Amino acid sequence: MPTNKPLVLVLGATGVTGQSIVDGLLKSGNFRVEALIRSQSVTKPAVERMRTSGVEIRVGDITEDYEKLKEHLQGVDILISAVDARVVGQQREIFRAAKEVGVQRIVPCDWATPGDKRGVRVLTDSFLPQKFDIREYVKELGVAYTIIDVGFWMQFFLPLPLRSTVPPELKAISWSFYAGGESKNLLTNLHHIGIWVARIITDPRTINKSVIIWEDEVLQKDAHELGARLSGDGDALRAKRIELSEDDMKKQIADGQVLYDKDPMDFKLSTPLIWAQYMYSMHFLHENTLENAERLGYLDARKLYPDIPAQSLEEYAKEFYGLPEPGVVFARE
Repeated sequence: MPTNKPLVLVLGATGVTGQSIVDGLLKSGNFRVEALIRSQSVTKPAVERMRTSGVEIRVGDITEDYEKLKEHLQGVDILISAVDARVVGQQREIFRAAKEVGVQRIVPCDWATPGDKRGVRVLTDSFLPQKFDIREYVKELGVAYTIIDVGFWMQFFLPLPLRSTVPPELKAISWSFYAGGESKNLLTNLHHIGIWVARIITDPRTINKSVIIWEDEVLQKDAHELGARLSGDGDALRAKRIELSEDDMKKQIADGQVLYDKDPMDFKLSTPLIWAQYMYSMHFLHENTLENAERLGYLDARKLYPDIPAQSLEEYAKEFYGLPEPGVVFARE
């Protein structure tokens, strides 16, 4: 049956951010939702779940030739990218094709902490700068765009309880405590991202703007105290804290760069650098704050959509520590 609802094509729809976006778009009831899925992934359970929920599947890959990309984009009104971090730099051709076929708005892959080239670029020339380069490319294309960042996931900001069964190295990451825990950070429950996105992408106020989604802003030391109290582990969890200084993080970035350079497409080799860059940006450059987002010109999603309820970290922590395995997102591949 014909419909006037805009058609949204999501790239990276099987990732955790992509799934949140798809869920939010579907729940809004205001869009036709499709996903571009690589041929080797079409039989995955996550793809079948999308089909069942009403998502149309287009089979293709952002690395295909230009003419093929134009075919994949036929009829698309809004293109949202939530691709894997390792292929952020490969978005240019599909965005160029999107402009040619008449896509009305592009949302490049950001979905992270607010920042700019004056931050982590002074330390490294790999992952985070690629996001900023893509932003500049989209602006130069002359197509309507919206940059959306979400701060840091609540799921990653709380310390894992002692009972968690994820690998010890992942527990250690969650127990890391940077600069005495004095850094304030914007946080969003990753499962809520799509709710905000469904409002942002049809709002004329957000065309050619950056928007920051956030639900709470919390000091790391307060998050760790929530963990100690609500997990029931108390002092035993506090004793697990791993104090890390700015020099420690600079070393992690340098060591991570060595691994990354061996094979940027290898998940295990690329993740240490990506994580270290984010930790340095958040806890030592203090980029993941509302003050910094506003300085950079971001629109505040909570001011744009005051009717959307924002969950506090404490509210989420009660859910988190009640899960059978709170580290399920941490342990994803």
